[in-house]
Amino acid sequence: MKKSILTTAAAVLAAALLVSCGDSTPTVKIGVYEPASGDNGAGGKQETLGMQYANKITPTVKIGDTEYKVKLEIVDNESSNDKAVTAASELISKGVSVVLGSYGSGVSIAASDTFASAGVPAIGVTCTNPQVTAGNDHYFRICFLDPFQGSVHANLAKEKFGAKKAYALAKLGDDYSVGLCQYFMEAAKKLGIDVVYETFPDGTSDFAAYVANAKKCGADVFFAPTSIEAAALIIEQANTQGLSIPLLASDTWDSNVILASAKGTNIELYVTTFFVEGSDDPQVVDFVEGFRKYINTNATAKTNNGGDDEIAAVSAMGFDAYYTALEALKNAGSTDGAAVKAALPATTYKGVSGSIAFDATGDAVRDVAYIKQVDTESGKWKFVAQQSVK
Repeated sequence: MKKSILTTAAAVLAAALLVSCGDSTPTVKIGVYEPASGDNGAGGKQETLGMQYANKITPTVKIGDTEYKVKLEIVDNESSNDKAVTAASELISKGVSVVLGSYGSGVSIAASDTFASAGVPAIGVTCTNPQVTAGNDHYFRICFLDPFQGSVHANLAKEKFGAKKAYALAKLGDDYSVGLCQYFMEAAKKLGIDVVYETFPDGTSDFAAYVANAKKCGADVFFAPTSIEAAALIIEQANTQGLSIPLLASDTWDSNVILASAKGTNIELYVTTFFVEGSDDPQVVDFVEGFRKYINTNATAKTNNGGDDEIAAVSAMGFDAYYTALEALKNAGSTDGAAVKAALPATTYKGVSGSIAFDATGDAVRDVAYIKQVDTESGKWKFVAQQSVK
């Protein structure tokens, strides 16, 4: 009996080795540089889900005359600038040809030099701070920028709410929220809106004083481009204190975590975002239906999506980033990082979030954002407007 078991095991092993040796398809690696923990972990997981879904339905790419398997190498940058270099170096050591990420401008900026030194290009997905691409030729991005997003919110405050005074809140030392508040204030000033600006330190869990200050100063709107973690706490306090002015928030708040926090409250909440459902474009319809099915038939994916099948805009952006990387690889005709970097400036792709092309800086050519509002009764998003800047 023992001999029979050993013989069977040996046969299985031999068959496995034969299959392995018989598969001569080469592999190209795409790095996924995203947070799976820390302040931005929830958003990072959802952004990664878009890439994983894209990889599931398109697992190969033809580069030159050769068909390659596409392997995603995923690392967790922990939402930390201090951990950024270690995470980026891990991707480089794995031999990736191009990197996607990150959710969070600060960690993108912190890892930039590591990617540059290795000669590997990066495609930012939703990192909106201008410093990500400024002064370098290796970082690109497919999302709109904070100067535009800040201006969109200032225009929204003026046009929809007739705001004369605004309250803006950012996290001290955070490139993303501080920078976005600065752009909002610059645009607001041009529109005749006075802004009261405050920052909160890292580790803050009680936002009662900040909400009270927004009420006390007589603001007409409350602008808060913070992390999802801080957002939930701000919403809680705003509801507790009966804040009657609209909360305006940036792309980070486009999350089912926010929907859950706002459901059942009396808060009026608007966010800017990159993608909305409801389009009759066949490509968008296919993505929405397919991604929702993917979430509902994959327990891990559903957990990483926050436990439901709401589609975050960052997932759509991750999906588009993956295909943009495939186009760059095809245009390069090579898996070499330098060749991919050289091919990226002329790379274009029509994605579910719109047409993607890069300007001379490597930034996306985009001039429209979508505005969504939380329906606090249903806990769902309502499309409000497609907003540009006047």
